[in-house]
Amino acid sequence: MTLAGDAASEPVAGDFHGHPTLRLSGAGVWVEVLASSGPRIVGLGRTDRPNLLAETPDLGWETPYGRYELVGGHRLWFAPEDPERVAVPDHDGLAVERVPDGLRLVGAVEPDTGLVRTIEVRLDAGASAIAIRHELRNRGSQPLEIAPWSITQLPLGGEVLLPQRPAVPGHRVRPNRTLVLWPYTSWDDPRIRIRDGLVTVDAVGGDELKLGSFDEAGWVAYARDGIALVCRFTPALGEAHPDLGCNVETYCGPRYLELEVLGPLRVLEPGDTAELHERWELRPLAGAPADALELANWLATSPGDPAHGGDGATRAIA
Repeated sequence: MTLAGDAASEPVAGDFHGHPTLRLSGAGVWVEVLASSGPRIVGLGRTDRPNLLAETPDLGWETPYGRYELVGGHRLWFAPEDPERVAVPDHDGLAVERVPDGLRLVGAVEPDTGLVRTIEVRLDAGASAIAIRHELRNRGSQPLEIAPWSITQLPLGGEVLLPQRPAVPGHRVRPNRTLVLWPYTSWDDPRIRIRDGLVTVDAVGGDELKLGSFDEAGWVAYARDGIALVCRFTPALGEAHPDLGCNVETYCGPRYLELEVLGPLRVLEPGDTAELHERWELRPLAGAPADALELANWLATSPGDPAHGGDGATRAIA
């Protein structure tokens, strides 16, 4: 591990299932990252609560480059998904740099693609929030057409909220909403519920399901155990996206749920970068509406931060 620079708050060394970590705390939240592999975020919570992210240290699979460890928590991938290029073992080669109020995690140059993955984490001193900057840099010799893709593993037992445009009166001749399903996903799956202005997914273990859409509202959320993790971002309106135009996706399987955000497709020439910015807010649900559509509108009311995705695109969905 390489550690350089200055930070406003001192990270504390720790351990995540045998992996050394660094933890940052402040403003009512804490976040924990792997210190020698990744880049990965493996822990997140309010100061009085345990880890909100899924922990899957026993899961992984073999790749052409060795075994890929899922570990748990948050990772940076790229789309369109190519299993033989995206799941590159990241056991070593990580550089950790101090930045104001946070850490920058820079991965090793990857075989085949020449990509370098970076995750930068900063605590928001004024709110229970975390700013996350994802970067893909092409250090190879060939151009790559890819989109940055962040994936956050979460424990089962909660509910995903995916905003949609609501219906409007009057005859219109062109469609304005999509819902994309993966081949193993059934419309009859009772965990999927579609309402005007909102799609929800119950995070109940079972057969695999995955769906996605283009989210113009600029946020998605996962509500569980009295806390909502609200992920805000700036939608890239009018730009091409992978997976039939998705910028948000969710996956649910027998062990965990994933909340995913995708940036637009870019052709990265050698030396170019693509970035994806998110702002994570932890919102207590005490006093929040019980109805899912009302809850979604309640979560959408936070103004956000223009520097990290809350630029006015975040809005109520009905």
